Amino acid sequence: MSQLPNESAAARKEGIPEGLWMRCPECEEMLFRKVVEEALHVCPSCQHHFRISARQRIEHLVDPGSFEERFTDIEPTDPIKFVDKKAYKDRLESEQKKTGNKDAVVCGKAFIKGRPIMLAVMDPTFLMGSMGSVVGEKITRTIESAAKDQTPLIIVSCSGGARMQESTLSLMQMAKTSAALARLDEAGGLFISLLADPTTGGVTASFAMLGDFIIAEPKALIGFAGPRTIWNTIKVELPDGFQRAEFLEEHGFLDFVVHRKDLRSEIARLVDFCAK
Repeated sequence: MSQLPNESAAARKEGIPEGLWMRCPECEEMLFRKVVEEALHVCPSCQHHFRISARQRIEHLVDPGSFEERFTDIEPTDPIKFVDKKAYKDRLESEQKKTGNKDAVVCGKAFIKGRPIMLAVMDPTFLMGSMGSVVGEKITRTIESAAKDQTPLIIVSCSGGARMQESTLSLMQMAKTSAALARLDEAGGLFISLLADPTTGGVTASFAMLGDFIIAEPKALIGFAGPRTIWNTIKVELPDGFQRAEFLEEHGFLDFVVHRKDLRSEIARLVDFCAK
């Protein structure tokens, strides 16, 4: 008796562990996951930069074993008892269990090619990197530590914007972080802003675009409102590549577009360039 199609497929899959392969959303190639991970989560075929967690970003950027995490005692609350399809309190618990982080940013001190830096990295795997009170507080404390220690500051933005579940409290973080950056500037500090895909909403409208140097990964989506929102609001056809990193570089909104494999060298170069 001949095998049924589903039996044949099952036989072919037998013995092959799940998760070995992944599809690139840009070129749709099937990729061996280990090869992508070794390439810093960049597609070897089309150079698409996959979104990565804050912990993965830190591992890629800093010297091995040099990261010292700070402000781990700050935890989110549910200030307005927000509920949509799910209570905000329950969402937080779910995201904390999934990511192992208390909120959507990881901060600390580290070295990049031997240069000391203060670092804040937003985490797109935690509520899409949205900025609530904890994110704003931790980033502000990181900025203040950079000013106090006279250490270069790097903030990696990867966010959908302000967190709606905290209403006005999340919007207040825009002014809070921007004011802290003004104090850093007055103290003569260096701020390098790195924009990853996506950087949108209140994050773009505050600290993300206030860097002494603003760099971005290739094809990162950067803007305030997303393309769909703009189209639904004003019904205007947007130019090709609008709100992508290369378009913004061409129009003077950022300084450099840098491949992920070159970020460490580029950051070290900028730090040396600005050294007193």
